[in-house]
Parts: sequence; structure tokens; C-alpha cells
Amino acid sequence: MNYIIKHISTRDTYLIRHPVLRSGKPIESCVFDGDDLNTTFHLGIYTENRLVGVCSFFKNKNQLLPEAFQYQLRGMAILNEYQNIGLGKLILNYGENLLKEQNIQTIWCNARENAESFYKKMDYKIIGESFNIKNIGLHYVMHKTLKYKNPDIQGF
Repeated sequence: MNYIIKHISTRDTYLIRHPVLRSGKPIESCVFDGDDLNTTFHLGIYTENRLVGVCSFFKNKNQLLPEAFQYQLRGMAILNEYQNIGLGKLILNYGENLLKEQNIQTIWCNARENAESFYKKMDYKIIGESFNIKNIGLHYVMHKTLKYKNPDIQGF
């Protein structure tokens, strides 16, 4: 199968966020603070013109991390029938490369307990203690240091 990754609208993320991350909850639960900021971007992965996965990147600093230029990964989701075939790795690598081109130092996320092993395989490390997000479950703050493409330029 061929896959295409491209920038998508906030609204398009709901098509995947809702069934994967917010199943049984109102569609409004898929709206994240900062979704429409000009520093936020959303990616979608398509196969045969069908959107099957999404992830969003927010300019957001986590106080547990010292680096000045940080982005938060949020709302990463692949439709169930397309999971475990490498699409999460493809879309996350694509987003990380976009951040590297902008010389972002660190990417971090609030990883669900059942996604911890995926992020570890992608070289993310846990920082701090686990915590619970009401009505969603146990999470870990995980982060990864990105290597600058151009060390003379820093951040967006």
C-alpha cells in the first residue's frame, strides 16, 4: 500500500481523534486548546485517499524540560484497522523532521499507558511520575531531544 502524509485542517483531525481517542464521548471532546493557533500544525496519513491517521504539534513548553524551543505532540491516532503496520512511526518521523527543520530542540507528549512502548521504540523517555487524566486514564510525560539541522538557527 502507498501512503501519503500531508498537512490537514483541525476539523479533519476529528475524523480520527474521535473513534480512536474519544470513542463514546461527544465530538467536542476532540477539540484541543491551541488547535487553531498559527504555531500549531496537524498531519494526516492517507491510503487510497482515505485518512487513516493523524497527529498534531503544538508550540508548548513543559516546565519539566529545560530546553527553550519545545513542541508538544497531541492527538496522535491511527484507525484500529491500520495499527501495528508502521503508520504511527511514519507520521511521527515526518512531524519530527519538520520540527528539526525549524531547529526545535525538544518534542514531548502526554503518552497514554498503552502507548508507552511505542514512544520508547521511537526514543522517547519518561520524565516525572505517571498521572491520571480524568475519563481517559493513566499517562506519562515522555520527551525526545531533536538534533538540529542547522545549529545557527533556533526555533520558529
